[in-house]
Amino acid sequence: MSNAAESRLVSAYGRLFSLLAESPEVDVFLDQVVHVAAEVVRPAVACGLTMRRDGGAFTVASSADLAARADEIQYGADEGPCLEALRHGKVVEVTDLRADERWPRYREHALEHGIAGSLSLPMTVDGETVGALNLYATHRGAFTDTARRHALAFTAQGAAALTVILRQADQALLHQQLTDAMTSRSVIDQALGVLMGQQRCTASEAFALLRQASQHRNRKLREVAAEIITQVSGESPQPAPGFISPRQHS
Repeated sequence: MSNAAESRLVSAYGRLFSLLAESPEVDVFLDQVVHVAAEVVRPAVACGLTMRRDGGAFTVASSADLAARADEIQYGADEGPCLEALRHGKVVEVTDLRADERWPRYREHALEHGIAGSLSLPMTVDGETVGALNLYATHRGAFTDTARRHALAFTAQGAAALTVILRQADQALLHQQLTDAMTSRSVIDQALGVLMGQQRCTASEAFALLRQASQHRNRKLREVAAEIITQVSGESPQPAPGFISPRQHS
């Protein structure tokens, strides 16, 4: 590996780690991944990233129109190297598309767009193939041993970074769900206090009254509770303090 090539790869890793530190949205991260990949794995002229959704496949990011068109040809034909990599979790290389007979429906249209070779690499998150990084070249035999090593190394680092980002997204969703649950509980508790005072009943009896009103009006429990509080106080119920995870205390 030449010093220049090694420098590009190290620089690419640094850019991935910077993206992690900035806590980007998933789509922003994926857009950066394909652009960096196209720079690192030379002589690829374009890079696309295919991911699964609802049993199908779609391109979430591409560094150039050529990659987007090549991906779309495969989706339309339901065959091609990127779909092969995605479905079977293996690296798929095309050294000379004109002589490659594996995907005839894809090959015909891809050649018309000037695609001569490609390298598709599965992206694995938590043991599951969730996507495929697709590098396209416009001349035969484009991907040397060095280029393949770069592609494998970069894809592995990209998948590791994507794993972290997806876990962060899951944590953000969990945080929001916990906050929403606390807010709902706070509103319901306030309404129960009002009913207990008005009806001179126990908490269990107040909850039964609230639930009965919810069912009768076909409205959510929290909505009925908020309405009771607003009628009594003249103001909408105040939200509960946000949920704070243990890590935020440390």
